[in-house]
Amino acid sequence: MIGDEERAEHGDHEENGVAPAVEVLVEGLPAAMSLAPSAGGVALGGELLLDEEGHRGVESMRAGLRQAGPLAAAGVLANGANVIVTIAVARILSPHSYGVLNQLTGLFLILSMPGSAVVVAVVRRVTMWHEGGTGHLVRRWAGRVHRQGSLAVVAWGVVVFATRHWIAVLLGQRSGIGIAAILTAAGFFVLLSLDRGLLQAHRAYRPLAANLLVEGGTRTAAVLVLVGAGKGPSGAAIGMLVAEAATAAHARYCAVRAWSTDDHPKRAAGSFWKSGWLAAVRPDHVLDGSRDARKRVLLDLAAASLSLSMVAVLQNVDVLVVGRDNPSHSGAYAAVSVTSKVIVFGALVLGGYLLPEAAIRWRQGGHALRQLAVVLVLLSVPAVALLAVALGASHLLLGIVFHHAYAAAASALAPLVGAMILLSISVILTMYLLAIGRRWVGGVLAAGGLALGLAVSSVHGNPHATALVDLAVQAGVVIVIVVGFTVVHGAHLRRRPAPAGLT
Repeated sequence: MIGDEERAEHGDHEENGVAPAVEVLVEGLPAAMSLAPSAGGVALGGELLLDEEGHRGVESMRAGLRQAGPLAAAGVLANGANVIVTIAVARILSPHSYGVLNQLTGLFLILSMPGSAVVVAVVRRVTMWHEGGTGHLVRRWAGRVHRQGSLAVVAWGVVVFATRHWIAVLLGQRSGIGIAAILTAAGFFVLLSLDRGLLQAHRAYRPLAANLLVEGGTRTAAVLVLVGAGKGPSGAAIGMLVAEAATAAHARYCAVRAWSTDDHPKRAAGSFWKSGWLAAVRPDHVLDGSRDARKRVLLDLAAASLSLSMVAVLQNVDVLVVGRDNPSHSGAYAAVSVTSKVIVFGALVLGGYLLPEAAIRWRQGGHALRQLAVVLVLLSVPAVALLAVALGASHLLLGIVFHHAYAAAASALAPLVGAMILLSISVILTMYLLAIGRRWVGGVLAAGGLALGLAVSSVHGNPHATALVDLAVQAGVVIVIVVGFTVVHGAHLRRRPAPAGLT
């Protein structure tokens, strides 16, 4: 399977006439086996790309940190805003109401995760078009798909608001408005993911970082205002809906600007907005392309949807099970969960940098191990700090950040932080593998999600035991993914011809 996919990628590469990247070998061990610097060089894994004149390109660790830095900073600020919201809401709501809110948030994360799959499919398709010399179709395709997505979100919102009471009963929730709002917010997130994918494919990391800040800021303001007005968990859900709608509008604006042509930016931007809505539901023979291309994009979307939905399950299924089996500790476990899982959001943010870098370089015959190293370095700083606090001062942290009433599950914090660090590594590697078209990772994550669901159910909502089985399952998942990742890169490096003139 790996060999067939590898040959398909290289077949496209040769057909489009793309020359392989020029590389300098700077490590004694294959880059697929180690990300550590060797004694003979200062590089951290991967190739060193050179431009036509032989100068160093943008592939150094320093350049990678500059590229990923805005996203990392935006992620820190957005997560900081989420911490403010978490602390304020936890002090306003009762522990039970906070547990209800956390269940709604978990539902949002699970249902919105296909949005990240949309990002993967967009980046893969845009990369394919550019390598094939048809990059001029991107703006036309993006406008058409965005109009289709907008119509789908409106229809989705009408359906969920019309059936909100039935859905609330089915999910064991009291508030139909909260359920409807959170489901519609998930729809808006999937829509804005289209434009985030366009920004990533354009390598417009600064506008992407600004969009993350818009999301964090509007969510903070809307949730605090509505919860402070006494609207409870339902008000928080409505605040999330307002934030996602505003963020989707900003992402659309940024994507239009990024992909507008340099010679006629205003006219190109206007064409994005003014194209007819009826055209969105009509066949477009120019964009439809070959059946093979459409099939590949659909397979990418399906594989990414499965993979990232399973990531959401691996991140949140424990909260749902504890809320069902042990309601008296649901609020306390929710506080532990929110604290430990912030690292996973950081991994998803940094995946926005790694995804296009891996897709572009792999299709050019190279790889993005250096970019992977940049992401892991940036992720390791908050991970180590959070783990140290969890091991040494879990009760103090929960008491200060939340309230002493939320410290009942403090013993679960350290193992759950460890589990989420492992899940973050799985997320980063999953984004990389999806970017290069390796769909088998979805099966690994699905098996892990099933195993975790069964494992946490077997301990009947005990917070500490739930965290321990979570840690064990996450360790098994990341081991399997790392082994598969190593095999993929080992095969890729063996097939790749050595650079001319190097011995």
